[in-house]
Amino acid sequence: MPKASIIVPAFNVEATISETLKSLQDQSLRDIEILIIDDGSTDHTKEVVAPFLMDRRIRYVHQANRGLAGARNRGIEEASSDIIGFCDADDLWHPDKARRHVVHFAEIPRLGVSYAGSELIDDEGRKLGIRQSPRLKQITAEHILKRNPIGNGSAAMLRRQALMDIASRTSHNARAYYFDESFRQSEDIECWLRLALITDWKIEGIPGHLTSYRVALSGLSANTDRQLASWGNVINKLRGLHPRFFAQHENAARAYQLRYLARRAISSGDGETATAYLRSANQLSLEPLRREPVKTLTTHFAAWILNRLNFNPLSLRAKAPVSR
Repeated sequence: MPKASIIVPAFNVEATISETLKSLQDQSLRDIEILIIDDGSTDHTKEVVAPFLMDRRIRYVHQANRGLAGARNRGIEEASSDIIGFCDADDLWHPDKARRHVVHFAEIPRLGVSYAGSELIDDEGRKLGIRQSPRLKQITAEHILKRNPIGNGSAAMLRRQALMDIASRTSHNARAYYFDESFRQSEDIECWLRLALITDWKIEGIPGHLTSYRVALSGLSANTDRQLASWGNVINKLRGLHPRFFAQHENAARAYQLRYLARRAISSGDGETATAYLRSANQLSLEPLRREPVKTLTTHFAAWILNRLNFNPLSLRAKAPVSR
């Protein structure tokens, strides 16, 4: 049995999957398996992947499209290791990532989720100079709901038993669901939060920025309303698991989420949308301002500056990206 299984969900990723697979082949931990789950691609993903299958550690599985959650679920079913990681087919792993997480699991028997920070790269793989440096210790459901320290879906590795403990099945289908396939966004945080709410598995990070997370600058503020709705669906689904928890933390968590979406809007120069999100956040809770005054006030100031530029008839109405 390999020491770790790495699942690569793939849907129409002919442009990026080679770089992703090379980063996984270059892991310092050699005793791994890499499972490519082709989720019904219609481009040349299969042909691009074919040369990599000469590496006996790499296996290719094709399925009809089920979405990112469905591809991850299939990968979990196919995986043979007790430690399972995920790397989206446009992201990259630091060469020592798998080894460091496997050591982390060996050191803490009740560790269910291990993660690390990330750095952001653009469509061309260039570093953007932006890093996600999350909280690493004493993670609770409150932290996941409000700030999601685990971050993106390529940052985490999980113990198989932790996944088994949150698996669900429908009455008409014996297939296990670890990630909720009804979600096409926010499936990551739904899974992490559900695990924190219904199990006692420990969630902890390790130092470093071990994932290169690809973002499209041109789409940073696209569909933010849809993102907010998807996040709200997570709350609506899980609220019944712990009504008192959500009654205590939901408003503050929504304020954090609105601030995050405001920063995304600012990054693409949309001051009007950012201001609307920030106004709604303040009406719900001032916790983000109390706990993170610099970040919150900086966000408000950036939105104000963008609005001044947009409404100044003498300006060029330029919308330059603002750093997160």
